Amino acid sequence: MQLRSAARTDIGKVRHHNEDRLLCDDRLRLYGVADGIGGLPGGADAAQLAVELVQVGIRDLGDLSQLADVVREINDAVATLGRRVSPHYGIGTTLTFGVFRDGCLDLAHVGDSRCYCLRDGRLACLTTDHSVENEARAKAAQGQPYWYNPSQRNALTRCIGQLADLEVDTLHRRLQDGDRYLFCSDGITKQIDETELASRLAAAAPDEIIRGLVDLASHRGGYDNATAVLVFVDKAE
Repeated sequence: MQLRSAARTDIGKVRHHNEDRLLCDDRLRLYGVADGIGGLPGGADAAQLAVELVQVGIRDLGDLSQLADVVREINDAVATLGRRVSPHYGIGTTLTFGVFRDGCLDLAHVGDSRCYCLRDGRLACLTTDHSVENEARAKAAQGQPYWYNPSQRNALTRCIGQLADLEVDTLHRRLQDGDRYLFCSDGITKQIDETELASRLAAAAPDEIIRGLVDLASHRGGYDNATAVLVFVDKAE
């Protein structure tokens, strides 16, 4: 299989700094996004360190079944940096990335950035936001009471940089010719719904799709940094 990729990030119209970082490494076949947590100092530092360490970790990793261990090591490194640059609050970032190897995607995910797959015209979200609201729903489905303040429903329950033990979501799936994978920060998903995402991902050129998504998020207010990374899976000639 052959891959085509495109990536773009934009500060938006409200934030003073872009705390998003992206991964688009065709050599490692490594793609993803990190979104520094707003409201905490050092969000950009957390995101930058996370993507740098992902590249090092994947370059040296032979067995992708150990992907979660790589992410936990990154979490510890970001937490250590947080104790130095922000001892009272720490620092944090989301991290969602995939490695395309041997005809498969291995995905790791922490936070509320997302990975989507468009396959045979159908869009599927491969990640679950680690938010207070989603955790409440999961506990309710298990019959466990869980109260939360609705104003905090989007607050993260997991992030890179947390001091507690980190649970990492991972996914292994076989690629198919024609698959399209979108990694994006919530600056995209809060402005563009999944129906529109599916329609736009069906276009022909990765660069045009990415530019259109980021520009549309900005046009609709640009309330947050917006970052998107797109990977086309093409049939090898």
